[in-house]
Amino acid sequence: MNGFAPQDDPRAYRDALGAFATGVTVITTHSVDGPVGITANSFASVSLDPPLVLWSPAKVSKRFDLFIDAPHFAIHVLDGHQQQLCDSFTRDKSAFDGLDWMADQNNTPLIRGCLARFECKLEVAHDAGDHVILIGRVERAAFRSGLPLLFQAGRFVSLKG
Repeated sequence: MNGFAPQDDPRAYRDALGAFATGVTVITTHSVDGPVGITANSFASVSLDPPLVLWSPAKVSKRFDLFIDAPHFAIHVLDGHQQQLCDSFTRDKSAFDGLDWMADQNNTPLIRGCLARFECKLEVAHDAGDHVILIGRVERAAFRSGLPLLFQAGRFVSLKG
């Protein structure tokens, strides 16, 4: 393994980051245009007490403004069989047609059938280079057993149960 400076080889830096397998999520919120969602793999737990999680939208995303101003959002951890759901929100911010979902008391879209879900109120936003780190206080959570959809080295990977 050879070291390098990320600024000297951005492609190698991206490839090194890709060595880390991440779970895949769909983040949803309500906007003036109705429900919107975006696929993200930048989800992480921050704190158990208080219950805080984070995700990081890219500033260049066409959906950035819809999420940076959202007071409430939901993070849906996708099950291994939900790659199509992931793909639909990668392409279309309003991929809710034909989806089994409901709105919570804040009008945040909640997708049914995911592996886990975290209903959040925006706690704080931190500028972070070409992204913003959004930290949400978890107001409600739900989960079920199953294996997650994972992304590693530019492709979807699965675990054997």
